[in-house]
Amino acid sequence: MAGNPYAGYLKDLEVGGKTFKFFDLPALGGSKYDELPFSVRVLLESVVRNCDEFSVTKSDVECVLNWANQQNVELNFKPARVILQDFTGVPAVVDFAAMRDAVSKLGGDPDKINPICPSDLVIDHSVQVDFARTPDSLQKNQDLEFERNKERFRFLKWGATAFRNMLIVPPGSGIVHQVNLEYLARVVFSDSEVLYPDSVVGTDSHTTMINGLGVLGWGAGGIEAEAVMLGQAISMLLPEVIGYQITGALDQYATSTDLVLTITKHLRQIGVVGKFVEFFGPGVTALSIADRATISNMCPEYGATVGFFPVDNATLAYLRQTNRDETKIQTIEAYLRASKMMRNYSDANQDPKFTQVVELDLATVVPSVSGPKRPHDRVSVSEMKQDFLQCLTNKVGFKGFGLRNENLGAAGAFEYEGKTYSLKHGSVVIAAITSCTNTSNPSVMLGAGLLAKKASEAGLSVAPYIKTSLSPGSGVVSYYLQESGVLPYLEKMGFNNVGYGCMTCIGNSGPLNDAIVDAIEKNDLVCCGVLSGNRNFEGRIHPNTRANYLASPLLVIAYAIAGRVDIDFETEPLGHTEKGEPIFLRQVWPTRSEIQAVESKYVIPAMFKEVYSKVTQGSKAWQELQAPEGKLYPWDTTSTYIKKPPFFENMTEELPQQAPLVDARCLLNLGDSVTTDHISPAGSIARNSPAARYLAERGLTPKEFNSYGSRRGNDAVMARGTFANIRLVNKLVGKPGPKTVHFPSMQELDVYDAAERYKQENVALILLVGKDYGSGSSRDWAAKGPYLQGIKAVIAESFERIHRSNLVGMGIVPLEYLPGQSTDSLGFDGSETFTLHIPVDCKPGQQISVKASNGKEFDVKLRFDTEVDLTYYRNGGILNFMIRQMLQ
Repeated sequence: MAGNPYAGYLKDLEVGGKTFKFFDLPALGGSKYDELPFSVRVLLESVVRNCDEFSVTKSDVECVLNWANQQNVELNFKPARVILQDFTGVPAVVDFAAMRDAVSKLGGDPDKINPICPSDLVIDHSVQVDFARTPDSLQKNQDLEFERNKERFRFLKWGATAFRNMLIVPPGSGIVHQVNLEYLARVVFSDSEVLYPDSVVGTDSHTTMINGLGVLGWGAGGIEAEAVMLGQAISMLLPEVIGYQITGALDQYATSTDLVLTITKHLRQIGVVGKFVEFFGPGVTALSIADRATISNMCPEYGATVGFFPVDNATLAYLRQTNRDETKIQTIEAYLRASKMMRNYSDANQDPKFTQVVELDLATVVPSVSGPKRPHDRVSVSEMKQDFLQCLTNKVGFKGFGLRNENLGAAGAFEYEGKTYSLKHGSVVIAAITSCTNTSNPSVMLGAGLLAKKASEAGLSVAPYIKTSLSPGSGVVSYYLQESGVLPYLEKMGFNNVGYGCMTCIGNSGPLNDAIVDAIEKNDLVCCGVLSGNRNFEGRIHPNTRANYLASPLLVIAYAIAGRVDIDFETEPLGHTEKGEPIFLRQVWPTRSEIQAVESKYVIPAMFKEVYSKVTQGSKAWQELQAPEGKLYPWDTTSTYIKKPPFFENMTEELPQQAPLVDARCLLNLGDSVTTDHISPAGSIARNSPAARYLAERGLTPKEFNSYGSRRGNDAVMARGTFANIRLVNKLVGKPGPKTVHFPSMQELDVYDAAERYKQENVALILLVGKDYGSGSSRDWAAKGPYLQGIKAVIAESFERIHRSNLVGMGIVPLEYLPGQSTDSLGFDGSETFTLHIPVDCKPGQQISVKASNGKEFDVKLRFDTEVDLTYYRNGGILNFMIRQMLQ
């Protein structure tokens, strides 16, 4: 803590005969601290502990302490740890491996390149439901997963032993967010002398799930995550905090899924984008940690940065239930009480000040689903039939399919396993118990099992053509489903375990039977998927399920048995017994009391101990996978998945001289609201794209191309996929698409091909863009890709905050037109060349001059906003900066 101006607030805290230190925030803040939301208290502790007057300053501390009057002010925050999943985590590990090569080449010790803060990577994103409804579905899907992803797995297995302070959880262990909740989360760090709260950024938007455990966390882009791994702060706006007051108790027949869908719709209507939501009120005590985690999980769907539940006694009980160390639990409680971060939801005297307060009475929550195209379009189950029928004829939109009345009776017959079936509008063809949103919650998982048991005993079943699947979030779920005796009934209904990971919810639903696809397409049917997931955007779940509904695991089974979504469960039976007697949903639906009795008996610490004691061992296939050894990775130059990136090829130990940009060409002339989806490679690889040509040249067929997501570890593929979006509108070209014009030849080329030609001609590149450049999700390749295409600067009317930071992190210069000016107002069309010089002694926010080849000269604002930004720029980016730091 040398040099920390707040070191005087370090106090002793004795727990179990051991003396720790902690920053006494109540003493620092006094009455101001008592009024801070609990989520803001976590931010305050971090800026106090990490204050070094460089990356985190005293002004950051004062800003947070005066939160009530300082909202939406920028500050620097250092999360305690990072969590990664394999698709988004591979590029980080690739960069770290390349950094080791660079350090070694410059004569340093490559073993110095390790994550500075704890970093966990869970391999969970690659499982597809190719096989379902058979006892060996799990093994078959995992075998295919290994075959498709062996190169990535081999590389990650090397990383598991090569890097310190990085835990890599093998495939087949569970979904990243559930493993985080049940095993990885610390709540309070107590491994060193100084105690501090757990906080985390993750490379997946649903990292927010951990807020249900009282751990402040949210999703971030890859460059931000790498910065945190390297011990650097990330930029954020001090948020408004919406207090969400919960009162009352849930009805016996309502589930946590119904609750989260209700909250999601409510908060979307209020508008909480970019804000923190903090839950409080006596009703919280009626919610289990799993219930709270379900609510926090869907934070991206209601738009907030976090949905935070401060730690209370229920949190400590959950830590004991999941077999956390008792000594650490006692330390957690002692620290949080000393820091006034321990919550009693029944004590209104503890309630802090919020920007705004909204309220929900749990008694008003009713069984619900959301859809057919958005997660916040909640529909009460009692109104589901009428709502779906209206959607069929509504004009095309989020709640409409635009069918004509004469087409409402369309149907399609097909043969399946020797029998004839018929599909119509509303027929269910996919029913999946999936996603971390619900599979982490024993109440809804066991509830689904009990419903399956009762339905099976009543003689009900699911039609064999419906693609049913169960993807537990962790091995613990399989354990308690088996031990409680409900798993055989789930399997009897067709819900066999198909794998551990993000599956149907992320679009890995796998293929439908050709006969079913044919019946849907020939008759233009609006068929349905029902899943216990968190996202149901059009086209995400499956190309042939135009309507998709989010529902509790219990309702997934109910709609699967019914075989359709246009059913009124109150008046229409689920099915009939062999004697023809009707069976209604209410007859087989378990109450919360029934579920809780089973949960308390079968969800026990011993299960968590057994599963997580061997979490790093992995499957037999993982154990047998041969991976390289050593500090340096032996790059395979023939690999199309893992490639050494060229970021450090010509790097020197000394700072590079900053050359002016002379006669730089405009690669793209773009308008307003260009998002990271327009910039970053995503989705499938088009057969006529530069990335496809690159893969074909290496002997791959189109079916082997896989997706950009799976090839994030190969910069050659990703650079070719940058600006490859078919909806990109480049003013240099007359129509949308991934094309541009090369000057002076005037030849129209793919964006990547034009960039390569400019590179061969030794011509520097810039972008001319409008307002809000880089809005949308933070994506690392939205900055890495342009860097690899040779873009040196971006001149924009305005930048999205995080994307601006990511550009700086890659050494790209962000420049901003002065107010009232734009590419169009200055008369540029993108055919000009531009020359600019950044002074060696430039200051944050300084104005510099740009000269165009048409004789015009104009000033722009240099969007290096801090001295830290300038330091990264002078080093050629954050990774280069860290390499030089390590060498020193």
